Amino acid sequence: MQLFYQQHGDAGVPLIILHGLLGSSDNWHTHAKLFGRHFRVFALDARNHGRSPHEPVFNYHVMAEDVHEFIQQHRLGAVHLLGHSMGGKTAMFLATLYPDAVEKLIVVDIAPKASSPSHDEIFDALEGLDLSRYAYRKEIDEALSKRIPNFFTRQFVLKNLRRNADNSFDWKMNLDAIRKNHEGINAAVPNDRIFSKPTLFIKGGNSRYILESDILAIHEIFPSARIATIAEAGHWVHSDAPDPFASVVLDFLKP
Repeated sequence: MQLFYQQHGDAGVPLIILHGLLGSSDNWHTHAKLFGRHFRVFALDARNHGRSPHEPVFNYHVMAEDVHEFIQQHRLGAVHLLGHSMGGKTAMFLATLYPDAVEKLIVVDIAPKASSPSHDEIFDALEGLDLSRYAYRKEIDEALSKRIPNFFTRQFVLKNLRRNADNSFDWKMNLDAIRKNHEGINAAVPNDRIFSKPTLFIKGGNSRYILESDILAIHEIFPSARIATIAEAGHWVHSDAPDPFASVVLDFLKP
């Protein structure tokens, strides 16, 4: 698969950034540009997201294979790998499947455990929206506000909106494939392999995606892992606390 990517910087160890569910590489533009001062950064769009191809199969194993194929296609060697939420689980799958392909691993606000479905209301809202009825983005925003009242969540989702050549609207992501395979996106990282190289888990202090009870399971798979908490951040750590987040990442990655 030919994943869409945005590159920043042309020197240093390659750093691959993987976004979360319903996101894209665009969500990471600011940090990718910043990290590009020190590394050769590749921010990828996962399959069925952003500008990458749409495929009916959608799970962590195939997404990990997609990224491994990207590393091979671009002859990157061993990379630094950073993933947020869904991207963090993809990164964990890749690191345990292909440890030689990853030099250092950063997982942002997600644990290796199975997670409970939490996006059904968003999927219901998007599937219940007839985009052909709307001529302006503002109208779609207003319609979604009835089902997705949280402004930040709604604006995040609306970044997936695309205007076509005929002026109609469409979603960039493959909503059908994501919804049908959503159970697989809640899957746990198998604990039958370990990744023993340097690993950093970054947790939002106001988030409950990584709990104290998850630490033992993290160290079972990632024995070298350490946990950094950014107190003022929620699940979108890089958006809530961009400067502290960048500092923690750079401190970990720099030799």
